[in-house]
Amino acid sequence: MSPAAISRAALGRLPLYLRYLQSLSSETVSATTIANALSLGEVQVRKDLSVVSGAGRPRIGYVVSDLIASIMSVLHLCSVGRAVVVGSGSLADALLGYPEFSKYGAEIAAGFVIGTDAHRSVSGKPVYPLDKLEDFCRTGDIRLGVLAVPEEFAQEVCDVMVSANIIGILNLSPCRIKTPDNVIVQHENLALSLANLNMQLGRL
Repeated sequence: MSPAAISRAALGRLPLYLRYLQSLSSETVSATTIANALSLGEVQVRKDLSVVSGAGRPRIGYVVSDLIASIMSVLHLCSVGRAVVVGSGSLADALLGYPEFSKYGAEIAAGFVIGTDAHRSVSGKPVYPLDKLEDFCRTGDIRLGVLAVPEEFAQEVCDVMVSANIIGILNLSPCRIKTPDNVIVQHENLALSLANLNMQLGRL
């Protein structure tokens, strides 16, 4: 199944399924078990997984190893995709040194910043000024980018990333960005997630 044939929402949930499946010691798992573990609807889980590997077996569920292999294939995790981080400050530096990306088929190749805080390295990764982004991405065939800039710069930097031929963006900026239809965006608002968690704690 090509990722283009799967909805953006479903693609965004596939890494959640993969992380959970990789934590299991059992050989099979049901859609109900997955749904309960991830706080998702069972119908939604069945729908998502059906486009990846078909329906589970009656009274057996899904074979965990087969489902992991199918999700990894769809997400192209069998090959390493190189990515760039565009941002400044402690968050961008932390992302450059974050080791978990490699477990899911992504390698951070370099960082880019607006302004003068460039021409240095973080965790062995080079940091360049933003005006070097397009040449770097086109030369290295890099199509993944992490956007971690303040809200007022987000759309402008996003446009630069798209011009650099980046077609997959993890948006950590606290706003929505507009992209062409062929660009996949995963929005992660850390402040909103923490606020949501705080709200849930208030209900206990």
